[in-house]
Amino acid sequence: MAIRTALTETLGLEYPIVLAPMGSVSGGRLAAAVSNAGGLGLVGGGYGDHAWLRDELSVAKAETARPWGIGLITWATTPETVQLALSYEPHTFMLSFGDPRPYVPAIKEAGCKLVCQVQDLEGARAAKAAGADVIVAQGTEAGGHGATRATLPLVPAVVDAVAPTPVLAAGGIADGRGLAAALMLGAQGVLMGTRFYAATESLGHWRAKEHIVTAKGEETRRTRVFDAVRGHEWPESYTGRALHNRFLERWDGREEALVAELDTEGRAFQEAVSKGDFETAMVWAGEAVDLIAEVANAGELVRSTGREAESNLRHANRFVRSD
Repeated sequence: MAIRTALTETLGLEYPIVLAPMGSVSGGRLAAAVSNAGGLGLVGGGYGDHAWLRDELSVAKAETARPWGIGLITWATTPETVQLALSYEPHTFMLSFGDPRPYVPAIKEAGCKLVCQVQDLEGARAAKAAGADVIVAQGTEAGGHGATRATLPLVPAVVDAVAPTPVLAAGGIADGRGLAAALMLGAQGVLMGTRFYAATESLGHWRAKEHIVTAKGEETRRTRVFDAVRGHEWPESYTGRALHNRFLERWDGREEALVAELDTEGRAFQEAVSKGDFETAMVWAGEAVDLIAEVANAGELVRSTGREAESNLRHANRFVRSD
């Protein structure tokens, strides 16, 4: 038995599972592994480093036998970056955190399906009006950047607001139980990030993956500290969820003081990133870390998540009595 949804039918997938385009983590190899297993792999274009994009998009295009895509941070991208990404002929293009309208014509003209990630109902309605083929409703439980609404109430509200546009659930989902629950909320699939961060094929540092495997959900925090130290001026409505560490403990709530010391703190932070020192460098991770027990092959993660969801859905009627 296979799970069939509007997402699988629209994109030709075996499983309604999409890899979150995590910057510097979701490279071409990881995207290919997810797509080849029957999900949809998205390369994480992040802030649009062209050299990185050329390398990773080349890998994705060469190694993927099924549909794949690219994701960019909307407020940080440019028309040149969008055109570069489109030149590799992705099947799907995801935009997150900002107004997608300036880039919609080029994406549509290239024949790409447009996915827009949103964090509230206003953003969902705007994404639908802009021409999104699929909308991701991202709850605050997600790792990396997001906002304040929780996944459980946000997803069905977005489903109702943008029907019949397909909606994906994101935030706090890391296994087949989460996928089955998302489908019951009216979503047509899920976008998963943290679970795939701890995949063999991800570009994440091996120490970061170990931290994810051993972490607890209550050890994650939403913060602006790691954006401040890297000089990224994110819009006020977005913070990032990362694992708590000594650097975060030192600077949380003192971002202005941190910015004033960027000459020294910025250099020290970049050295920590290069060394894999995650008491200073960040590990973006969501509350679903409790559900991640090992670093695993991405393809097997897709298949096992799909199988678990199928099993849960088949047995859901045990809660319904005929009398």
